[in-house]
Amino acid sequence: MKIVLIGGHLAPALSVLEALPKDTEILFIGRKYGFEGDRALSLEYKTITDLKIPFVVLNTGRFQRKLTKYTIPSFFKLPFGIAKSFLTLSKFRPDVVVGFGGYVSVPVVLCAYLLRIPIVIHEQTLEAGFANRFLARFATKICISWQTSRKYFQKEKTVFTGNPIRKFQISNFKFQIEDNKLPIIYVTGGSSGSHFINRLIEGCIVQLLEKYNVIHQTGDAQEFHDYERLERLRNSLPTKLSLRYILKKFVDPQEIGDLLSKAYLVVSRSGVNIITELLYFEKPGLLIPLPFAQNNEQLKNAKFLENIGLGKVLQQAELDSRKLFQAIDLMIHNIDNYKINNKEFKNMPYKNAVQNIISVINYVAKVKSTKVF
Repeated sequence: MKIVLIGGHLAPALSVLEALPKDTEILFIGRKYGFEGDRALSLEYKTITDLKIPFVVLNTGRFQRKLTKYTIPSFFKLPFGIAKSFLTLSKFRPDVVVGFGGYVSVPVVLCAYLLRIPIVIHEQTLEAGFANRFLARFATKICISWQTSRKYFQKEKTVFTGNPIRKFQISNFKFQIEDNKLPIIYVTGGSSGSHFINRLIEGCIVQLLEKYNVIHQTGDAQEFHDYERLERLRNSLPTKLSLRYILKKFVDPQEIGDLLSKAYLVVSRSGVNIITELLYFEKPGLLIPLPFAQNNEQLKNAKFLENIGLGKVLQQAELDSRKLFQAIDLMIHNIDNYKINNKEFKNMPYKNAVQNIISVINYVAKVKSTKVF
């Protein structure tokens, strides 16, 4: 079978990719750079090309939630994205196209529909992303991760599959921690990092390192050079403290299981991928929602985790480094209070989600796409 996977949410795409039969011919379509106007390579590009999977870079227009100098140029990229998608699909001729949300999916799914190629889209969020809501009318089947998403899609097309979690390799801990007796705090802003969180941590890192080990995933945005600046800061610290501070631009997907299993507390944005992983590992999260996320999605994710007992939400507008340190310290001192309080979420369909999605893919690949209007 020949399958096109479209980037967007990398974690579920990677989970499905790794579980497909070895004889599956895969083409991945995605973005090369993490940010508009920035030359830092995206995690999806680095990860997929490292796996030697053919990767087609698609530069296309994206909907921007605030006006920037890139808004108009981005809009005019859409026709080029459609043209390249059409040529790519016409040449590869997949049996099915599988999209995982995000703006890159839009031209590919539209062209797949025109070419009569069956389409599966996967909705990872608790509700429904803008791209997937638009593309649902063209999809053959829609896989949802949470029952709360069902109301946004046609009943006859929608399948509850769950949100796939990778088969984490829990092995010897690969991060060199100097003092194993101190709790580990994992700080992440998502695959692209968060300049705001990086700045907060920078302002309280000395206080944190006096009490904790910190593993900090910064991202690699070339606009801010956070990694380089924080590396200089680490190198200026007393040896005892610097050895407790591990900096990473990206965390290798192969390492994330080890890291989450050992972390005492996770400080993070609240994209649905990290929410799912925190649930899977039953790991407390101190969450700082992205304030301009689509439809306030990250705040809803964070409140969801907080309401089931596993998280605490901090609003970006009210935060500074001092307040963040106090919140981390308080949460760690009361860490036993952060437990899942709802049995429904102790039995989420993580283990079967990947195979559920692959079953849907196999089904639609055998059924000729039909017009949905």
